[in-house]
Amino acid sequence: MGPLARTVELFYDVLSPYSWLGFEVLCRYQNVWNINLQFRPSFIAAIMKDSGNKPPALVPRKAQYMTNDLKLLGKQLQVPIQFPKDFFSVILEKGSLSAMRFLTAVNLEHPEMLEKVSRELWMRVWSRDEDITQPQSILAAAEKAGMSAEQARGLLEKISTPQVKNQLKETTEAACRYGAFGLPVTVAHVDGQTHVLFGSDRMELLAHLLGEKWMGPVPPAPDARL
Repeated sequence: MGPLARTVELFYDVLSPYSWLGFEVLCRYQNVWNINLQFRPSFIAAIMKDSGNKPPALVPRKAQYMTNDLKLLGKQLQVPIQFPKDFFSVILEKGSLSAMRFLTAVNLEHPEMLEKVSRELWMRVWSRDEDITQPQSILAAAEKAGMSAEQARGLLEKISTPQVKNQLKETTEAACRYGAFGLPVTVAHVDGQTHVLFGSDRMELLAHLLGEKWMGPVPPAPDARL
């Protein structure tokens, strides 16, 4: 038997474009590194409030930098990010509560679908400038990810249940206990130590902590390295 896989947790919200970047890089490495990757759908608005932080887009210079930064990073990391036309409405008014409750329900009942459904919600809001707040929008993302209409509707009916609400709250509070002030937050459990990394640009450091090899944001497929 080889060494046990190290647990790596990714706390994310589909409203966060940097979460999408970190998510895609970790998805590419989950079968390359010896890790047990665990996705943790969280609610970024509650984390910002709890930490006293505010969205970078509210600071004009940060907003200007972020626009160009995401454009460049999207190309480098091969993630098709496009800014929503009505950015402030999407981020500050509509939010992501229903979407993150839906992903929480997915994680509770069909965890094998969480990666694909999360990606489709990001594709809607951060690539195709589509809604993620209305029930039909969430259902469309779930079905595009490969869920049956019946499965998706069943999960959507559960997003207002205490179980789902409490689970999202607990996951978000866990991120806050780790010291989160935004998302994404990656938590690596290595040799009895817990390392908390903020942002999508700490993957090379994560590799170092794990004792793994960093091969850039788009590593070659395992077969290509033989």
